[in-house]
Amino acid sequence: MANEQVLTAEQVLEKARTYLTDKDAEIVKRAYEFAYEAHREQYRKSGEPYIIHPIQVAGILVDLKMDPATVSAGFLHDVVEDTDVTLEDMEKAFNQEIAMLVDGVTKLGKIKYKSHEEQQAENHRKMFVAMAKDIRVILIKLADRLHNMRTLKHLPLEKQQRIATETLEIFAPLAHRLGINTIKWELEDTSLRYLNPQQYYRIVNLMKRKRAEREEYLETVMKDIRDKLDDVSIHSDMSGRPKHIYSIYRKMAVQNKQFNEIYDLLAVRVVVNSIKDCYAVLGIIHTCWKPMPGRFKDYIAMPKANLYQSLHTTVIGPKGDPLEVQIRTKEMHRIAEYGIAAHWAYKEGAEAAPENAPLEKKLAWFRQIVEWQKDASNAEEFMESLKIDLFSDMVFVFTPKGDVIELPLGSVPIDFAYRIHSEIGSKTIGAKINGKMVPLDYKLKTGDIVEILTSKHSYGPSQDWVKLAQTSHAKNKIRQFFKKQRREENIEKGKELIEKELRNLDYDLKEVLSADNLKRVADKFNFPNDEEMYAAVGYNGITAAQIVTRLTDKFRKKREEEQLLEETMTEVRKPMKIRRRDSGIKVSGVDNLLIRVSKCCNPVPGDDIVGYITKGRGVSIHRSDCVNIHTEEAKERLLDVEWENDPQKELEYNVDIEISGYDRRGLLNEVLQAVNETKTYISAVSGRSDRNKMATIHMSISIQNVHHLQKVVERIKRVHDIYAVRRLMH
Repeated sequence: MANEQVLTAEQVLEKARTYLTDKDAEIVKRAYEFAYEAHREQYRKSGEPYIIHPIQVAGILVDLKMDPATVSAGFLHDVVEDTDVTLEDMEKAFNQEIAMLVDGVTKLGKIKYKSHEEQQAENHRKMFVAMAKDIRVILIKLADRLHNMRTLKHLPLEKQQRIATETLEIFAPLAHRLGINTIKWELEDTSLRYLNPQQYYRIVNLMKRKRAEREEYLETVMKDIRDKLDDVSIHSDMSGRPKHIYSIYRKMAVQNKQFNEIYDLLAVRVVVNSIKDCYAVLGIIHTCWKPMPGRFKDYIAMPKANLYQSLHTTVIGPKGDPLEVQIRTKEMHRIAEYGIAAHWAYKEGAEAAPENAPLEKKLAWFRQIVEWQKDASNAEEFMESLKIDLFSDMVFVFTPKGDVIELPLGSVPIDFAYRIHSEIGSKTIGAKINGKMVPLDYKLKTGDIVEILTSKHSYGPSQDWVKLAQTSHAKNKIRQFFKKQRREENIEKGKELIEKELRNLDYDLKEVLSADNLKRVADKFNFPNDEEMYAAVGYNGITAAQIVTRLTDKFRKKREEEQLLEETMTEVRKPMKIRRRDSGIKVSGVDNLLIRVSKCCNPVPGDDIVGYITKGRGVSIHRSDCVNIHTEEAKERLLDVEWENDPQKELEYNVDIEISGYDRRGLLNEVLQAVNETKTYISAVSGRSDRNKMATIHMSISIQNVHHLQKVVERIKRVHDIYAVRRLMH
């Protein structure tokens, strides 16, 4: 699509008339005339009339054969932002659809921001939200950015580099994810030209030197392939595939290679009529030349998320050099060039936005990502999260049923679990990759079959998971889990954590936690008040250490000579006696029965319980979900029982728990210390570690009720490298 030629309005309209109806072409012409009047007195930095820019944007959209509303919005995209025309005026002059598209690409004005970065982030956030409603918004924005990059030479150096960086970070990856390669390549190459001109022109010169030799070689190769295809009556269009400058630069930089070590500088593209022909051509090419191991990719059977389909193979060519061959159908080639725009391309008699169920399904990933980002506290966080989920390199993994899940490179099983369903994520206790147990910080690789192990008895995610997870979706869901717990508890918990941190650092609480100091720090972190700040610490939205660092910054200068000591709690207490003379349980309508608490499920106050009449051993108390009482025989022996609510009885009950985490030195000691801090008696403890460094600790503890147990579990989950805690039933 690279094109330095400046189109006239008439040329753009003439191109539009080649595929639009007369009625639709008239709408487009009216949009141009409206834009011309609105921009009449305006000029660009180059000194050219401003209207030239909207004409070129519309021209790019016409090359993509976009519908009349999109092309019209291309002419009008800067009118609301840069003139006195309002969206209401736009809607009256045209219609709601065109006004909506223009609004989607219009930057936020008349709002004061702290910085240029914040303003840009807000503009991008607005654009992406609009794009989630109608994908054509981004097609207009990409066309706008493409023409701006073509005319970047008229701006100062600092602005050139800022815009080129933004293009490389946001717009080129977005064009790639939407499959619009004609725009993607030009955006990347032009950005490199301004960000690293020395390398850009060096690669250009290196490519020019051997171009004639390369072209001659490719002609020989293509003639050989064409002759073989003619023998089996397969019609094809063949061409040398141009290698783009930025992709060569990336390979040289990332793989630390020299120009002459880049394999796919020599490449042939074969376009045929059917999928059957694609595989036939592949077989013929592999018969002619030896394929290189590990260099075959079938994107027809497994298309990329950006709709791209093709067969890729690299063979040892006639001269012994690696030769890449791409094989695809005409429709695949059209989608490879124009991506999502190919589905929006105008067809006479069709609606501007066709009801295309497969397309909607393929775009669902993008709408999901935008939905997940809505939890971000500000626009800059939104954009950082989006860059991770949308623009990073991807891995493709499988569910046990064979469904493909796409995740950012570096993702772990927790990200996979939350991508499947939030409930699965929250109940995760382990993961298997290709049938083998792995720790939850295992980095997923393309082709892995991932099985998530869950338990309905799990107490939910660990605080440590926020650091393990890579996707913003998983991180947000984990934070939400803790945030949804009762606000008052979070405030109290956050306050305790901050006060504990301050005590550990030997600060005067009254002095540090003054109203003025709390307000200052809350404002610094954009919390409306100190209670919201405490709550955020409570649900792990922010760490106590971060808050304490800010709270104490003006006190630290007075204490530079002191060394900060980390206080280690080594409280030793005598084991509590468990009173068994009184069970703390009432049997409806019966007194003086022998009652014992069952060891198979170890119920505690707060659990739903049921009594079971044993033969000669009184009444055995079980949890209502215990598997041992869900038999036909047991149903005839069940009794209604309930816990006594008598605060005078200091009874304790045994509970077995299982703790999973990453095995490291000192882990068991930290877990024991965490339980000790809750003043809980430990009657037994054992542990083991497997070859994957996955530690499993079994512990028997004495607790008073479910609330006490929850307190112990939450404290254990705050230990670094603990992944899951669950209550055991025997």
